[in-house]
Amino acid sequence: MSWFYSEPVDIAFGNGKIKDLYTILNDLNLKNGILVADPIFAQNGLASKVIEYSKGLLLATFFDITPNPEVESVDKCADLIREKKLEFVLALGGGSSLDCAKAAASVAKTNDSIVLYHSEGKKFGRESLPLIAVPTTAGTGSEVTPVAVLSDPKKGIKAPLVCNNFYPKLAIVDPELTLTVPKKVTASTGVDVLSHALEGFWSINHQPICDAMALHASELVFKYLLRAYNDGNDIEAREKMAEASLIAGLAFGLPKTTGSHACSFPLTSVYHIPHGEACAFTLDAFVRINGAKDEKINTFAKKLGFKDYNEMADKILAMKKEMGLKTTLEEAGIKLEDVDKLAELSQHPNMLNNPVKMSLDDIKNLYLSLK
Repeated sequence: MSWFYSEPVDIAFGNGKIKDLYTILNDLNLKNGILVADPIFAQNGLASKVIEYSKGLLLATFFDITPNPEVESVDKCADLIREKKLEFVLALGGGSSLDCAKAAASVAKTNDSIVLYHSEGKKFGRESLPLIAVPTTAGTGSEVTPVAVLSDPKKGIKAPLVCNNFYPKLAIVDPELTLTVPKKVTASTGVDVLSHALEGFWSINHQPICDAMALHASELVFKYLLRAYNDGNDIEAREKMAEASLIAGLAFGLPKTTGSHACSFPLTSVYHIPHGEACAFTLDAFVRINGAKDEKINTFAKKLGFKDYNEMADKILAMKKEMGLKTTLEEAGIKLEDVDKLAELSQHPNMLNNPVKMSLDDIKNLYLSLK
């Protein structure tokens, strides 16, 4: 086996870590920054607290971000950065704000629209503004990856954009910031963590370091996700899920995601299922499909304490049901006559990373198994 590993993001992890923001930014010689955050944080006071913790180093704010960040938001954010001549970006929130900030930090160094890079094939140069990522959900792992998932409603496209510029300079992971996350979001982001870990493990591009992290992250999810879901104030569960999210981000960052994520894009863009829930919608089915033909997935399941890969798939399905996530076509609002089209839309390049090659008929039959 020949493989390569690199992780350029510095990580500061710990409860209450955000309160050290001024010292962290000052040590990095960062000033004149912009806070890019989910709009809810403008309302609940967290944005104001973060600005206060920066002691004047954050000079502007941007809150115009939708749950599936759109190219228009990226362009607006970049325009503000250029207009005010800002020098760094701090992203606060879930995957949406982090992805928007990643793209804006690079496109702001050009005179372009992000559309040129997202769907028209243009490549970024090496210039970008320093980015500090502060996740408030235990889910995407975006704080340690070079990926930004963006939507372009005018073109009907939701797709990941990958660029080494998108690696944050530093990730500040403070589990206390996840204490107020609603149950539904805890569930959706939590199963996203498991999707990242499992897909990173069985990806055709997997490698030993990422395999080890995938196993660790998966173990944490199976042990702590339901605890965090049932009691949002369980600080141990929140801390362990924040750890799992971060480690799973490292586990899939280089191998890339596979079939579940390929299917998630149309499930989100067409049926408006939240990203993590959309990934998990097919995850247990892919465990069975891949596990039947790849012995290492059976070994992985046994290391996690399961009898075999089928028992692991059963556990994932049971967790989804306990948390009220969609598990059938009917629950997802998918009509049988729409399955052919959905299968076509699921032929995203990520599907090529799946260890079992999936034909159009295979994808269709996968969906039909979820009736």
